[in-house]
Amino acid sequence: MTNSATTTQKTGAPSTPTAVPAGKATTKKAAPQARKSTQDHKIEEKADAPKVGRRGSKSAMILGLIRGPAGASLAAIMKATGWQAHSVRGFLSTAPKRYDIMIESAKTETGQRIYRVAK
Repeated sequence: MTNSATTTQKTGAPSTPTAVPAGKATTKKAAPQARKSTQDHKIEEKADAPKVGRRGSKSAMILGLIRGPAGASLAAIMKATGWQAHSVRGFLSTAPKRYDIMIESAKTETGQRIYRVAK
């Protein structure tokens, strides 16, 4: 029978201290200095430019379609992006805040809904 009162080592703790490999520093690294952003001046220049999304992205494609004078139908946007209807409507619901635009929707005589950027 062992005397548990004399054992001070916790279970799961290493029995010997671990050695630091040769050549490895034991001190903490200094925090990297903050870099000045090269993009700061570009942000000010682009404040007046319309936001369009990354070139070639589906977001940019949709914004290009609805910025046209005739706008775009849900079916046209679905065909261009390969998205389902609920995905297109979800994008159109978040686009005004994300891209700082107003989107208006209107029904044509045939009952088809057209989306376009309000001017």
